[in-house]
Amino acid sequence: MFLCNRIMKTVPIMAISLSMPLFVQTADAATYRAPSVSILQQKSDGAVKGQSFLSSAPENILWGRLPNRNTKPVLTIRSGETITIDTVSHEGLLEDQGKNPEAYFGGHGVNSKNVLKDALAITKSNIAHDFDKDGPHIVTGPVFVEGAKPGDVLKVEVLHLEPRVPYGVISNRHYKGALPGEFPEGAKRQGSASPHQPDKYGNVSVFTPIEKVDDRWYGILKDGAKSLRFPLSPFVGIMGVTPDTEESWSSVPPARIGGNIDVNELGVGATLYLPIEVEGAKFYSGDPHFVQGDGEVALTALEGSLRATFRLTVLKNGSPAIPKTASDSLVSPFAETEKYWIPIGLDEDLDEAMKSSVRESINFLSKQFGLDRRLVYAYLSAAVDYEVSQVVDKTKGIHALVPKADFNELVSIQLNAGSDSIPVNIIRDTMYVPATQICKALSLTLSQDKTEAEAPSGKIRFMVDSNRYAVNGISMYLEVSPIEKDGVLLLPVQAISEVMGISVTWATEGTKIIGTATKL
Repeated sequence: MFLCNRIMKTVPIMAISLSMPLFVQTADAATYRAPSVSILQQKSDGAVKGQSFLSSAPENILWGRLPNRNTKPVLTIRSGETITIDTVSHEGLLEDQGKNPEAYFGGHGVNSKNVLKDALAITKSNIAHDFDKDGPHIVTGPVFVEGAKPGDVLKVEVLHLEPRVPYGVISNRHYKGALPGEFPEGAKRQGSASPHQPDKYGNVSVFTPIEKVDDRWYGILKDGAKSLRFPLSPFVGIMGVTPDTEESWSSVPPARIGGNIDVNELGVGATLYLPIEVEGAKFYSGDPHFVQGDGEVALTALEGSLRATFRLTVLKNGSPAIPKTASDSLVSPFAETEKYWIPIGLDEDLDEAMKSSVRESINFLSKQFGLDRRLVYAYLSAAVDYEVSQVVDKTKGIHALVPKADFNELVSIQLNAGSDSIPVNIIRDTMYVPATQICKALSLTLSQDKTEAEAPSGKIRFMVDSNRYAVNGISMYLEVSPIEKDGVLLLPVQAISEVMGISVTWATEGTKIIGTATKL
């Protein structure tokens, strides 16, 4: 399982040697070794964590566009259920890559059996796709959620993310990205460009396998003898509900209903709130990423297909569980994680997106906690970071990271695990729970000396005041450590989610922050 916050847990993909050809038709098959892990082709491959499963077969996807109110759902679930959705990265499938994933990835040494069958079926299907007019993304869905009505809010909890393949692609296309007209450098698009002559597009796609180094997983970019390694932090770029329109809606620009928001904080453990416009909400997901830098400047990040598990819950209009923002109900995407509340601003003008995020931050903090707006504005200036989500999707994004720890005196925090509700302490800006209580609530075996626990991820060993953890004897490191206070051993909640393999998501109701620990 991949985990969020750029701190990675071991996954069973063997290390791979690689070379990094830039242009899409350059092959270097000799340097790529197929992984020993099974590729997640069918439902029976790997683990399906959700109560329901939705494949990314051609009949379950849209290519380059989002559903509208006339689009028929491909699956129906109840509110509060978990669902596992297979997503497919568009990279390797597009016209400027030959629209033949077997040939494209084969050109980089990937055996045909390690290419997703769904990707092959999609490119061979009769699904219309126009490279110049449509969005690039493969969108799985929509899913009808029972009880969802216009004016309600869909709460989307990200419970689990798992790679379907051990490689991805980073692309830069002409007149797109942060430096249109400057990059790609070199040949421009020629009039004869087509899937039969993909090199004529003049675009750059970088095939990027992933590799394990010590306790962490990395993407590797190699230029001759020079290598760049960067840690993985996967998330699903497109999560949204269906807009109330009959028009064809491109998958590229994010909007009030979510879609391609590309906020890289929304990995495992994140919660996204989306305003519902049509009956059933009609949720969809796509554009999976292995990692993305703020801005996503080249055009794409490291795109790689993921198997994603979500919990979808309908919050009825007026529910106290809906974040308080600009109006009586939610009108634009809003998110939260263990550490942050994340007001999201969207606009074609980056300055206006910034203003939107700041306004939503002021509205949320003043309404949620009854704080003076002048004080809130001052606090935002002193203590809150605003990050550029992306600048490449027509509509640009800015999101705030409002630290929950700063509001420790104004909120109560609890972690629901099994049938227990465990109080959470914030110590040194970190959430902690008693080790004995959380292990008992989750039916985890804790050793008598309280240094070892049996968890879903395996045998865990930890020490007080050490940020080193061991999972089945393999070392990994977090930024936080177990501590002892008044004779009680306290575990960081982050270690429960990122070391023990327990999914922990967060929701704010009034002045109460509630975590939910889920054994999948």
